[in-house]
Amino acid sequence: MIEIKRGGETVGRVVFGAGTDSFEEVLGHCGHIYLVYDRAVERYANALSSSCRIESAYALDNVGEDIKTLDTVRDICRWLMENGADRGATVLAVGGGIVSDMAGFAASIYKRGIRSVYLPTTLLAQVDAAIGGKTGVNLDSYKNMIGTFCQPEYTLICPEVLASLPVNVFADGLAEMLKTFIIDNGPDSDRVGRMLDAVEDIKMQDRENQHVGVISDAFARLIEEAASVKAGIVSRDEHEKGERRLLNLGHTFAHAIEYCANSAGSHAQSGVSHGEAVAIGLSMAARLSEAIGLAKPGLADMIDRSLGICGLPCRCPFPLGMLEDAMKKDKKSDEGKVHFILIEDIGAVTDRLMDVHEALEALGNNAMPLK
Repeated sequence: MIEIKRGGETVGRVVFGAGTDSFEEVLGHCGHIYLVYDRAVERYANALSSSCRIESAYALDNVGEDIKTLDTVRDICRWLMENGADRGATVLAVGGGIVSDMAGFAASIYKRGIRSVYLPTTLLAQVDAAIGGKTGVNLDSYKNMIGTFCQPEYTLICPEVLASLPVNVFADGLAEMLKTFIIDNGPDSDRVGRMLDAVEDIKMQDRENQHVGVISDAFARLIEEAASVKAGIVSRDEHEKGERRLLNLGHTFAHAIEYCANSAGSHAQSGVSHGEAVAIGLSMAARLSEAIGLAKPGLADMIDRSLGICGLPCRCPFPLGMLEDAMKKDKKSDEGKVHFILIEDIGAVTDRLMDVHEALEALGNNAMPLK
């Protein structure tokens, strides 16, 4: 179990289990549970319903960025009210990061705050989105512009549920895992290497229908290490005043890419997922780091090769000029400047407040096709 602290007090726990039934004892202490789940993972919601008392369940259909809105959160809050949820209730979110973002936000504002518990069913959520207490929704095409900091009481991680993920959805989580290990490569400076080895092993499996297949013990340990890195950073800087900004590595570029993609059409039509946008953002952060002399030449190429092993893109699908306006509206912007998280080396990143135009100019103005 990993604890998230606030001033020495435990405010959240990350619990690992061998199956959804292994969380029965934890959920037994959560009182009246109101389940919000992605209908695509209904079997896990049903498994939980058979092992603990669920007062009511709310299914989300066609989960994607398009429904990550205040309207959806309002509907969840209305459902809670209509089904008698009081201030002692617990919202249990089962699904990927979009589900925990919205259900957690609803829990944080319903009756001025009730408890939440997350059971993330994607790799991206297990190593990033479901840990740390950020909740929220999009405003127009801008990512996560409205939200709260509210720690879930528990984040319940079961690596086995990842076996049925489509390969491309699994790859989205690899982008966040790689980001985490670029920030903290471990005491032996080997996390990135072990991750890539584990990914190669997964790719060697015989699989049907393009699903991931068996999650190895080695990869499960990497999930726990990534979760531990994030929990440690959050414990030291819960509200993102300093160190926690490092977790935004790649995301200033990523959110701008997603904005441009969404402005051109829907996320599905544009073909840029959040994980792919983060992957491109990591590559761009590395190239900017090289361009200003912070990193030695070759770092970006090495990161690009790592992304390739993970099945992720590394080239921006839009001209850099298109990104500028979106980056200036980023929630991390400060008087026309943006906090860019840059890479000195694997395991060493830094926060630089830079003018957006100057940063993009340093990168160059050539549009590069997504690959």
